[in-house]
Amino acid sequence: MQIRNIAIIAHVDHGKTTLVDALLKQSGTFRENQKVEECAMDSNELERERGITILAKCTSIVWKDVRINIVDTPGHADFGGEVERILSMVDGVLVLVDAAEGVLPQTKFVTGKALRLGLKPIVLINKVDRPDARPNEVLTEIFDLFVALGANDEQLDFPTLYASGRQGWASFSLEGERKDLSPLYDLIVRHVPAPTIEERPEFRMLVTTLEYDSFLGRVLTGRILSGSVKPNTTLKAIGQSGAEIEQARVTKVLAFRGLERTGIPVAAAGDIVALAGFKTATVADTVGDLSVTDAIHANPVDPPTLAVTFSVNDSPLAGQEGDKVQSRVIRARLLREAEGNVAIRVRENEDGDSYEVAGRGELQLGVLIETMRREGYELSVSRPRVLFRTDPQTGQRQEPIEEVVIDVDEAYQGTVVDKMSQRRAELQEMRPSGAGKSRLVLHAPTRGLIGYHGEFLTDTRGTGVMNRIFHSYGAHRGPIARRRAGVLISNSQGNAVAYALFNLEARGPMFIDPGMAVYEGMIIGEHTRDNDLDVNVLKGKQLTNVRTHSHDENIRLTPPRKMTLEQAITYVEDDELVEVTPKSIRLRKRYLLQTDRKRYKRQVESEAAEA
Repeated sequence: MQIRNIAIIAHVDHGKTTLVDALLKQSGTFRENQKVEECAMDSNELERERGITILAKCTSIVWKDVRINIVDTPGHADFGGEVERILSMVDGVLVLVDAAEGVLPQTKFVTGKALRLGLKPIVLINKVDRPDARPNEVLTEIFDLFVALGANDEQLDFPTLYASGRQGWASFSLEGERKDLSPLYDLIVRHVPAPTIEERPEFRMLVTTLEYDSFLGRVLTGRILSGSVKPNTTLKAIGQSGAEIEQARVTKVLAFRGLERTGIPVAAAGDIVALAGFKTATVADTVGDLSVTDAIHANPVDPPTLAVTFSVNDSPLAGQEGDKVQSRVIRARLLREAEGNVAIRVRENEDGDSYEVAGRGELQLGVLIETMRREGYELSVSRPRVLFRTDPQTGQRQEPIEEVVIDVDEAYQGTVVDKMSQRRAELQEMRPSGAGKSRLVLHAPTRGLIGYHGEFLTDTRGTGVMNRIFHSYGAHRGPIARRRAGVLISNSQGNAVAYALFNLEARGPMFIDPGMAVYEGMIIGEHTRDNDLDVNVLKGKQLTNVRTHSHDENIRLTPPRKMTLEQAITYVEDDELVEVTPKSIRLRKRYLLQTDRKRYKRQVESEAAEA
């Protein structure tokens, strides 16, 4: 059977996963009466909740005796490590762009990588049934993007389809028949080349993804470049340097058939398969016959730009909600994550109880923390810090710069430009985008964007859309103002009392509800001034024998300000931590006792004076 390998790449929320759902249904992969969940490819619980694709997944369909392996890749830049590896497995790409939103940063990010690999694109303009669709303008934007990214003449001569993934149709023209996805199937078979197979008999495969299975152990996925493989065959794994890592017997050869991954008796060159049986081999290693001595080249991955410190939860409430609280257990989990996720880097700190975890952005690190807390882990997490580097030629200190594309109502663009300027951003382009909106393109330092998204939504009344992508390393842009407000800190342990919270409301907004467990050093609210304030949230109303009015007894509190995990991580300062447990997200001071905090503050001030 002939094979075609293709990846679907696009900006987040442009409809990749929905389109794959339609392709699976119309190819006969599902029975007519089979119940299939919407966005079937988003199998991860977090993916369904957030409506984004986090992990790249593979599926396959059969169309006119041709097996089409389709990879649904993440559109968010924080998960770009997944995208880069997947592109080495495929022979063509389907560039999917929203007919209204047009080309956005992640479209540019992934498409640039695909074009550099020499992959021939198929352009699909999706959601043309939207009332604000502008497909002809978007097509011009795509062509201009390809030119800017250095596409060759063959890549610029791309075929174009107009489609609605949700309605399940595609057509070569806007006026064409809107029946089904047959034009897309036929175009993939005709335009995407068959897999390149090396003229050598021995089995060779580059590992592009790794996952853990409770029954099979490590499962290594990749495309077979040459030869074939059967279960019970002994193979070896080779690192990028050419050194042998291990030899192992393949216990299972798994292939993708629809949404299922099933065992097959033999797999040949060109197919995308998964192998079980290896214990040490990981992503970017070469798996091959015992006679193989040369490693397959793996593309480098963009470096991490942010790092947070994971440490043991040492608060007075530790161990009450989670069952995985020990340092060694956290360490093993982080190292396992780093093995399968090449965009994550883990380094043990000198104290032995904390670990620096570096990644692409706040979302990626937030997803890792959320996944761990659902698995029963308790953690203390620091504020993200930017990873600087030194220019090897000039010796100058450099920091990561991001390209930020903002779509905002014209009424709010002045506020947004002012706030971004305060964060050392440089405006590159500003143009009207229709319907009373403007599109702003800025280059901003990553550290200036930490914690800004919530403020941005407030400034634009929730109507603004901000997209970011790593652009380059640039010269350090100077100091950036941090959080101006101080915090309210509990001075004792117990359960918060409504009467005490009511009397503290004048001091600033609260983060907790009445009855919630608190402890000394826990942050319970934001101070209206720039200094921290220790307060008593356990103080109840003094009882007397004089009957009071009923309105004195019924205290009405302002609803507390509840933060998501990502908001909490970016809210805390350097002397604060986020306590993460399976049921709670609490803010706390790094040093819980007031005397320790004063000692730490004097130490910081003396170090600053010496510098």
